[in-house]
Amino acid sequence: MKEHQIQVRVRYSETDQMGVVYHGNYIPYFEMGRVEWLRNKGVSYKSMEEKGIALPIVSMNINYKKSARYDELLTVKTTFKSQTSVKIEFDCEILNEENELLTTAQFILVFVSLKTGRPTAPPEYIKELLEAMED
Repeated sequence: MKEHQIQVRVRYSETDQMGVVYHGNYIPYFEMGRVEWLRNKGVSYKSMEEKGIALPIVSMNINYKKSARYDELLTVKTTFKSQTSVKIEFDCEILNEENELLTTAQFILVFVSLKTGRPTAPPEYIKELLEAMED
């Protein structure tokens, strides 16, 4: 399954005086979505790092359509888009409780060896998982 969803409730500390989510706070929502997407596929980001692989963002594009507000229950959809030898790409969406599209984003991440700090091929177990999704 290429898509995974999580729900996040907007906390007061994530908003401005008007109760609107500050634009920078969407990035952690998307990160939670990607980490849980991996976990749902049986891959723990923590264990991947313990095995010497990190997955930093090298490119992101976020489009704000409508504001998220304090105490709303948001749905973060994370969808696997593609994978190359060292990169993985995701499309993401955030919807409110009325299923209105609030924000879209695209992320490109690169598998990096923590030992060398250089891009590297994903571990075989992740490579197999990603290749199965491209079918």
